[in-house]
Amino acid sequence: MVAQPQAVSSTAIFYPESDGQPMADNTQQFRWIVILKENLEILFADQPDVFVAGDLLWYPVEGNSRLCQVPDVMVVLGRSKADRGSYQQWKEENLAPQVVFEIVSPSNTSLEMSRKLLFYQRYGVEEYYQYDPELNDLVGCQRQEGALVEIEQMQDWVSPRLGIRFDCTAETLVVYGPNGERFLTPVELAQQRDQALKAVEAERQRGDRLAARLKELGVDPESI
Repeated sequence: MVAQPQAVSSTAIFYPESDGQPMADNTQQFRWIVILKENLEILFADQPDVFVAGDLLWYPVEGNSRLCQVPDVMVVLGRSKADRGSYQQWKEENLAPQVVFEIVSPSNTSLEMSRKLLFYQRYGVEEYYQYDPELNDLVGCQRQEGALVEIEQMQDWVSPRLGIRFDCTAETLVVYGPNGERFLTPVELAQQRDQALKAVEAERQRGDRLAARLKELGVDPESI
């Protein structure tokens, strides 16, 4: 009897957690990846079932470790925020990332970006956004009848899934959250936090001075 080849168990397959490529080719690309990833995490901070990741390997099919893509930023609505070494879709109730962002760098070829688009189309992405900061060019695609179709007008486009709005100015891309606030860099976020803390401290000191003045006048501040 001829021995039949044994099927390889998918549990024995190794799924790398890195593609060996740098997260970004330059500071501009890296800055945009961070802006999108961090602000989206802040946007969905109170929703435990929204997973946001940057530069994470996504494996859509169990048993095929060569079939993967590394979105610059991806959002999965309906999955927990738990840490992952990679996004293995079959372990995630087979939910594909609904929204994907790619920041184009000078090393990206048109063929490479086309292949990424086809991958996202084939494996279930609903919204795909591609921004080239060097050319200040934004392209968006939305799933229609099984295909990712280019959005004709990106100016003031609002993501159906995320509720964020894109403003394409002459100088750069500006992204606004559903509350109308602009997506900020980490430095701007830190400055905003520091300003808020300073305002709170200034108000506390004003209250202390007022209480001290009332005591000088023989008035109990607690009676007011």
